[in-house]
Amino acid sequence: MSSTVVVVGGGYGGAAVAKALEAEADVVLIDPRDAFANVAGSLRALAQPAWAARMFFPFATLLTRGTVIRERAVSVDPDGVTLSSGRRVPADYLVLATGSSYAYPAKPKADATEDALADLRDTHKELADAERVLIVGAGPVGLELAGEIKDAWPSKSVTVVDVAATLLPGFEPDLRDDLHRQLDDLDIRLHLGASLTALPPTEAGRAGAFTVATTGGAEITADIWFQAFGVRVNSDYLADGRLTTLTARGEVAVTDTLNVAGHGHVYAIGDLTDVAEDKLAACALRHAEVVAKNITAQLRGERPTTTYQPLPHPMILLPLGPRGGVGQMPTPEGPTVVSATTVSQYKGADLFTGRFTEQFGPTAA
Repeated sequence: MSSTVVVVGGGYGGAAVAKALEAEADVVLIDPRDAFANVAGSLRALAQPAWAARMFFPFATLLTRGTVIRERAVSVDPDGVTLSSGRRVPADYLVLATGSSYAYPAKPKADATEDALADLRDTHKELADAERVLIVGAGPVGLELAGEIKDAWPSKSVTVVDVAATLLPGFEPDLRDDLHRQLDDLDIRLHLGASLTALPPTEAGRAGAFTVATTGGAEITADIWFQAFGVRVNSDYLADGRLTTLTARGEVAVTDTLNVAGHGHVYAIGDLTDVAEDKLAACALRHAEVVAKNITAQLRGERPTTTYQPLPHPMILLPLGPRGGVGQMPTPEGPTVVSATTVSQYKGADLFTGRFTEQFGPTAA
């Protein structure tokens, strides 16, 4: 009898590990959404709604032999998953890959693709009519959003505020210098080292003129604002402690083989884990490779010996529109800053659409 591998969460890591294992076992993928969302494309989809359908890939085209259950997990124990409907899904092996949540538009609000597309169209209309844009948060999401807005509407005024005094701390000085130069060229205004005394009175993503003050004494008037801060790990379904005890940050402690601590047949990958590294799609995909190899070994009666090692230096590909951006990549000699052309080639031009078209098949667009 074939073993059952249950994967909870169909994001970057979950979709990859489900696809990798469907030839080895009965794979069940659990996710409340009807499609994988390549959220690397979310910000461009906001600025260019005609592009938006390209970021969604139906789960129906992912697995040729496995099963997709469109429900939400509410509890997990060593033997399986309980769904919001009360249904029980037993498992011989479990992979937890529920990732993290982030403020819209960086990640969709809706579970249904059509609803997510409608949200993006509505917000695009609000943004199109606004002449002055405020972005709260100068991390990669906030800066990428600023770049996409400027690429679509060069004449819009875009201001970014962040309490941190330095952009992208921890990365090479040459990268930060290039980033500041490109932001200056795009006329993106920065207020660093100061927070807002209060968030704007309007809902994020909805047009409506307002003026806010910073703790540094500046006043900013804008017609719309976006939130670009506030990551939250999606681990509520583990809070009952039936499988493991969450860390103070709501993460799952894992071993170097990415097993959930204390469970040889249960794994966790991606943003959910307590691995000390930046939470990136690239890391989740590397986690998926390790877990797929280890479960395959176990299915064949072998010991799982593949281990995961975080990269020794942080990496980033931060587009500022399809042609601009900054990047840092690891090499055996240490971190290397790459050009805007390289960032465009690897990410900015298509935001990984080609990669996921190969995995899932063409999108509706």
